[in-house]
Parts: sequence; structure tokens; C-alpha cells
Amino acid sequence: MSDTPALSRHPFAPEVLADPWDFYREVHATAPVFQVPGMPITYVASYDALVDVLGRVEDFSNDFGDALSGARASDPEVKAILDTGWPAVDTLLTADPPVHTRFRKLVNLAFSMKRVDSIEGKIRDIAVELIEAMLAKADRGEVVDFVADFAVPLPVAVIASEIGMESSTDIATVKRWSDAFADRLGRMIPREREVECAREVVEYQHHAKTLIDARRERPTDDLLNDLVHASVDGENPLSDAEIMSILQQLMVAGNETTTSTLAGGLVMLINNPAELAKVRADKSLIPNMVEEMLRLESPTSGLFRVVKRDTEVAGVPVKAGTMLMVRFAAANRDPTRYPDPDRFDVTRANAKTHLAFGRGIHMCVGNMLSRRELVVAFQELLDRVETFALAPGAVPVAKPNMFLRGLAALPVVLTRRQAVAA
Repeated sequence: MSDTPALSRHPFAPEVLADPWDFYREVHATAPVFQVPGMPITYVASYDALVDVLGRVEDFSNDFGDALSGARASDPEVKAILDTGWPAVDTLLTADPPVHTRFRKLVNLAFSMKRVDSIEGKIRDIAVELIEAMLAKADRGEVVDFVADFAVPLPVAVIASEIGMESSTDIATVKRWSDAFADRLGRMIPREREVECAREVVEYQHHAKTLIDARRERPTDDLLNDLVHASVDGENPLSDAEIMSILQQLMVAGNETTTSTLAGGLVMLINNPAELAKVRADKSLIPNMVEEMLRLESPTSGLFRVVKRDTEVAGVPVKAGTMLMVRFAAANRDPTRYPDPDRFDVTRANAKTHLAFGRGIHMCVGNMLSRRELVVAFQELLDRVETFALAPGAVPVAKPNMFLRGLAALPVVLTRRQAVAA
């Protein structure tokens, strides 16, 4: 294992971020833990090394909020806009114990299995409505964009309904805000977009404040209400800024994870008709198929950790104050953990051991909701759609982003299953 391997491409080059699979194969074969050339960042691609890092909270900190604040957060115009809102606070993603422990206790109350079970019917109703709309377009001979017509609106509509923004206009607004958060996170946008995103963040904060105040005055039965009224073990309730931070993380992590896995998963089914046939023959395979899709797609490709003290990762020295890039997407294709790692196998025995939602104390709090959305979506898709195919000439292309990965569009041709025709 080399500190500075002779890599064919830079790990953060836009073309690698958009299509990283050859690069991951290269680093697994040469140096799965290495110092990124010219940067104070150690890249961790090995499954075992990643699990080790995620468990060593005393050595590796999640206090990397500055790295997620946007590439131009100190720009005077951007800063002036953000100053008209609420200050960013470290809650789940960018906090360490004991601060993180308080948030996790309170937020777990909102993201309980009881809450997920209670909204499954809502998820299914939204999925069916969106599928029927896609099939109506297909019946008219129109090409369906699976990303725009299904993969995006499903999770956005679910979270919008859980924060009291259920109209079509509201859903579009939630998506706009989510895009702004994700674009700032990706650190690959021009200054003009950075300014626009700052305005979107502040707009979101002010609207969120009205929703929070409404639930403090009159409780409702939704996820936001659970956050506003969360109370456990004498912990202080969540403040407005803390609730805003948690909702913002949910909009990005929940929406992006579900959207990207839906789109990437459909491509896997189209490209692997034998695996699709297995699932059609045995619908009980859908939950494991979803785990395999999460493993292969890994929408949250990677995140940072801050090295707290001089130590080693898989024998590679790392110095205090430098950064680790923990690359979940690479670890999920580690051939030492997953034989034939690039193959889509709906019956893979260890598919659920993937790290798409992280591991340990920082495992994504919304993972149960995302999993349920994915399972329900594919149940309804397989029940209602007879054939899936890429539209003629369509080439799925991912958007370059340092942390997130997802398809920009997915033009498909669908045919209706006659057994459920309206």
C-alpha cells in the first residue's frame, strides 16, 4: 500500500466523480488507502479500513461542517445573504459526542419504525399516482423521464407531506431547496449559483420557522411535529436552528439517496433482465434487491472525517488536522468483501452489509424511511409496469459532485401491465 500511488486520474476529477467505477477498481488493485496527490486528504476505499475509521470516533471527528458550507461561504455577498437567516449549527452529520448523542436521542424519536410504518400507506399512494401518470404518458407514446417523473417527486412528496407542504407548488419548492443544499455541498458550482443557493437557504429557513411555530402552537401528526416536540431523558428540546439543520440534512440525504437509488436501480434492472425475471417470479426478493441497489449505487459516495491525532489507517500514516475522504461507494465494491463486486445480484447473501447509509453512531437516521420508500416503489413498479427500456439513444449521465452521485435524467419507454390496467 502506497502513500502516494501513481494513479491514472485524480479522484476528484469531474469525469471520475461522474463515472468512478474504473477508478475504484484501480485503487482496490493498487492502494485502497492513499494520500491524495497535492491535497492534505487521505482517501479510504477499502471496506475493512472504512469500518475501522467509522468506529474510531476518538481518532476521527465528524466536525467537518466548514467543508460542507459551500466553496464560497466566506464570499462577502454569500455571507451577507446567509447572515439574514439562522446560523448553521452542528447537529447530526457534523457533530461529535456528547453533542451528537443528544441530537441522536431526540431525532430517533421522530424516525422510529412506528413513524415509518404509519406513513407507508401515504408512500404507496404517492408511488401509485406517479406510476399511473408515467403510464398515461407512455400510453400517449411519450417518452418518460424516470428521474423527473418518478424518482425525484416520490421522496420529495413524502418529506413535503411530513413537514406540512403537500401541494404541488410546495413540493416543487422543497425540491428547489434540496437542490440548493446539494449543490452547495458538492462544491462544484460557479459563484453565481453559490449566491443563488445562499438565497434559497435563507428562504427555506424563514419558511421552516413558520412551520415550526405552527406546530408549537398546535401539534399535528407528522415528522416535523415529532421533531418539534421531541423530549427524552431530560435533554433540552431542539431549537429552531437545530430543527432547520436536521430538516435540511433530511432533504438532502433522504431525497438524494432514494432518488438516486430508484434511478440507478431501474438501470440495473433494464441491463440485467435475468435478475429482473428472478424478482418478478419472487417478489419476496425485493427488499434484498433494494439492498443490492444501495450497495452498487451508493448515492452518498463519500464524506469527510477530520483526523484528531496522529495515527494510521490500514498502515498509512495520517496526521492530526488533515482530512479523510471515507469513500462509501468504493468500499461497497471492495472485491475482498463482495465477490464479483460490480455484478448486480438480487440474491447476494451479504448485500445488506453495505455502507451506503454509513455505520456506527453516524449511520443515516433516515435509513428506515429511505428503505421503505424504495421497497414500496419497486413493488408498485413491478406490479404495474410490464416492460422497462431505455429510450432510443438515451445514455444515463451522472452529475459530478464530490459527495453525492445521481443521474441527471433517465429517458425510458414503459408498457403497462394489462392485469392492472385502469
